[in-house]
Amino acid sequence: MKLDHKLHNDHGARAAPDIERHAHHDHSPHPNPIMAHDPVRHPAGKCKSAPGRFVPEGDGAQGCRSFHGSAGLGLRRVFIEALQAAPPDNVGFYEIAPENWMHIGGKAGKLFRSLTEQFPFVCHGLCLSVGGPAPLDETFLLALKAFMAEHGMALYSEHLSYCGDDGHLYDLMPLPFTEAAVHHAAARIRRVQDVLERRIAMENISYYAAPGQEMAEIDFLKAVLAEADCDLLLDVNNIYVNSINHGYDAEAFLKAIPAERIAYLHIAGHYVEAEDFIVDTHGAPIVHPVWELLDRTYQCFGVQPTLLERDFNIPPLDELLAEVDCIRALQKRREANA
Repeated sequence: MKLDHKLHNDHGARAAPDIERHAHHDHSPHPNPIMAHDPVRHPAGKCKSAPGRFVPEGDGAQGCRSFHGSAGLGLRRVFIEALQAAPPDNVGFYEIAPENWMHIGGKAGKLFRSLTEQFPFVCHGLCLSVGGPAPLDETFLLALKAFMAEHGMALYSEHLSYCGDDGHLYDLMPLPFTEAAVHHAAARIRRVQDVLERRIAMENISYYAAPGQEMAEIDFLKAVLAEADCDLLLDVNNIYVNSINHGYDAEAFLKAIPAERIAYLHIAGHYVEAEDFIVDTHGAPIVHPVWELLDRTYQCFGVQPTLLERDFNIPPLDELLAEVDCIRALQKRREANA
């Protein structure tokens, strides 16, 4: 995922916080799970199946909401009234950038509350800068904790990246793939989980340079997840984008993912700058190779909750729902063949 010119442009290609998009007590395995997974054992190098399932608990959680086998949609203000008037049957859950909704009032705030009372929601943060050098914004985290409790939200995720120091860069910058960066990021993720009193998920980001690289991207990702003992928001489009830009095998990367840590999936479109360079814009329809990689993901890990992201060049809602239908069709096909 990426920041969108969000402050005001309901999702522009990598930009600023409306940021309308891109601000645990016990670290034993899922002790008080928001995400309850079916643990699996698997031979090295094989695809693994571990169905993800969101299970919100604690104050403010409005019952047990299972998202397993469902398709989600990122909520945007431009179509919130249409969703409230005629909620689509094919959307199983919604995702928001909490920075854009935590302090909103008026008509938009009422519409938002009416939706959170009816449907499962997850939070996908933009500006926490988990891997950054500046101290974590714990005031924001406490406000986020209250916001999630108020709306009964199941999960908070962020990007395995940084986006500033004293100020925001309004983009998601890659961390160096080094042992030192693993320890730094993992310690900060653990602190976020302690403050929120829940497990969180980190997203694998798209990146265009890897300065100071000491290890492969997949090894860095796995090391952070293990040391932080957190979950993974697996972005399928980002795997594809990075595989083209950095010349690696997307399926080999996929097979190396720790299945038991997958919380849910993202899928989105991108912009082709050149045959060997594509940009993760979230501003176009999903292309065939990404659909194929999503299907392969289900084959490897079982059907997972999957959310459609569209942050830029937002089309009519019907077009987005048609892509959600494609997600559900893939899921149903895999479920039928399981």
